[in-house]
Amino acid sequence: MEPACGLLARYREWMDLPPHTRDQLTLCEGNTPLIPVPRLAERLGGGFDLYVKYEGLNPTGSFKDRGLVAAVAEAWGRGAQAVICASTGNTAASAAAYAARAGLKAVVVVPQGKVALGKLAGALAYHARVVQVQGSFDHALDLVRQAVERHPIALVNSINPYRLEGQQTAAFEIVDALGRAPDWLAIPVGNAGNITAYWMGFTRYHRAKNTGLPRLLGVQAQGAAPLVLGHPVEKPETVATAIRIGNPARGQEALQAARESGGRIIAVPDAAILEAQSWLAEEGIWVEPASAAGLAGLAAEIRQGRLDPQGKTIVVVCTGHGLKDPDIVLQHADALPTIEPKLAHLEPYLTADR
Repeated sequence: MEPACGLLARYREWMDLPPHTRDQLTLCEGNTPLIPVPRLAERLGGGFDLYVKYEGLNPTGSFKDRGLVAAVAEAWGRGAQAVICASTGNTAASAAAYAARAGLKAVVVVPQGKVALGKLAGALAYHARVVQVQGSFDHALDLVRQAVERHPIALVNSINPYRLEGQQTAAFEIVDALGRAPDWLAIPVGNAGNITAYWMGFTRYHRAKNTGLPRLLGVQAQGAAPLVLGHPVEKPETVATAIRIGNPARGQEALQAARESGGRIIAVPDAAILEAQSWLAEEGIWVEPASAAGLAGLAAEIRQGRLDPQGKTIVVVCTGHGLKDPDIVLQHADALPTIEPKLAHLEPYLTADR
């Protein structure tokens, strides 16, 4: 018999899921690495321990697998024949994968021209029915909400409560690895379900095990920062496609989580996000742009004196693999040199810095 793997096998007792949930559903998600990055800590002034929770190593390349395994397992268990979601890309691929694993149909609705090809290809590869909508993610989410009111299909966006039950497991893993909660957790914020889920997980573990609680630093892109501005953004724009959301479904819960933790939600420009993506790559960690928002926000807060990291343990959550959105790297790369197959022509590149 094969050993059990995945989140439902490891953390089922910590999840508030109905008895009908099909616990056997898994792609061996979770158990992602908590990577120490001391050089990055030195770049930011040093004197503290910095880790990256690299969620890009989940089966479909993003943290969404944590929530989707729970949401699809619950839907499957109550007899659903199909699932539906709106997505900027990562949810689409993950929902499609877990639906395929469970033998269910998947329908994903995406904003036309606003989804990175690496994510769109994932949804198609898992045989989802992909439909583009003219408008933003918020239009897509409104549409799928209408659909489930009139058709027997399970909605698996982050407004589904079981998504958060699965996503909170990342907080469990961090505490299990460190032996306690970190002092700060920096995390990108798009539809705001993930920061809400992390806080749920940290508080649930703390009540049971007295593991402590972190302060949360949620980070949005300046062009898509409704929680910082205090109102929805009709046409959000940012290079960080995964957090290009103007009206987060879990916005109020995210603000409450940040407030309860003693933390905050801030916004950073696209240039800072791309710089942080480059820093991570220098550590061998390739993430999509949105995943670098947490590090960009942490750097901004430290540089501006609003966060003192000295003596602290800080975790930066990186939500998706760089292969999810490779176009950004290619667009900013220098033209590749082409040489004749002669050593003399190669040698100038052997001593060059790059």
